[in-house]
Amino acid sequence: MNSHGQDGQQNGRSGQRVVWTVVGTDIGPLLLAATEDGLVNVVFHASDTVRDKAVERLAERLGTEPAEAPDSPLLAEPIRQLAAYFAGELHDFELPLDWALISGFNRQVLRELAAAVPYGTVVGYGDLAARVGQPRAAQAVGAAMGANPLPVVVPCHRVVESDGGIGGFGGGLETKRHLLALEGVLPQPLF
Repeated sequence: MNSHGQDGQQNGRSGQRVVWTVVGTDIGPLLLAATEDGLVNVVFHASDTVRDKAVERLAERLGTEPAEAPDSPLLAEPIRQLAAYFAGELHDFELPLDWALISGFNRQVLRELAAAVPYGTVVGYGDLAARVGQPRAAQAVGAAMGANPLPVVVPCHRVVESDGGIGGFGGGLETKRHLLALEGVLPQPLF
């Protein structure tokens, strides 16, 4: 995973171009947003209402009005790679990522997840906490997963409970089960 990108401030990036589109996937519509620095946001279940709220939130956080631009070169590679992932043809995303929407411990945990938990594997919340030097921070890792602005690409669906449960997921448990099944970690769901 190529995880370079903007490490700058969360706010005060006025003038930064932000483009977005909604793409259909096996888990429903995803909103993808990108800046010149890379993919900045992936949002599950991007119905009209969810889409409008996500675009508004991006405008507030990044200090600029995002533009709908499905044909933007900034979105071409994320769209292509996500399609290949859902087709089972891509296991490792190679995209520049803009980390502007996340900072501190959460960013540290998500970067570790992106770099060290490959396709078809899972890691426990506590194990991931230990990997970033905070072995007692399993709950904080759970919070970081819930704050992930780049789900699927930064694979928070691969973080599970140590007792074998799949844990929570911002996209819903069926979505998490579907992603884990796609990667061969769980049997295919019955739906």
